[in-house]
Amino acid sequence: MNNYELALVLVPTLEDEAKADALGKIQEMIAKFGGTIEKADDWGKRRLAYEIKKVTEGFYYFITFSSEASTPAEIEQRLRIMESVLRFLVIRKED
Repeated sequence: MNNYELALVLVPTLEDEAKADALGKIQEMIAKFGGTIEKADDWGKRRLAYEIKKVTEGFYYFITFSSEASTPAEIEQRLRIMESVLRFLVIRKED
């Protein structure tokens, strides 16, 4: 099992319920592919370093999880098609 961190930026126009729903889907996705979530940090609404699709703010989340090596690719594939996700990055953390 490897340790990973998912950095996630959601669009700023989401309501609280829609944010919770999107995070729930992402956490279920990690569990579905055999991952276990260790920590989920909510950094709140922050200004982006540069404009993305004419958007200047986003909701930042950092999820630390452990899983097999194939799981991040599966998660990235599904995050690409989620409309509520503005940007994401999965990195492998050193032990």
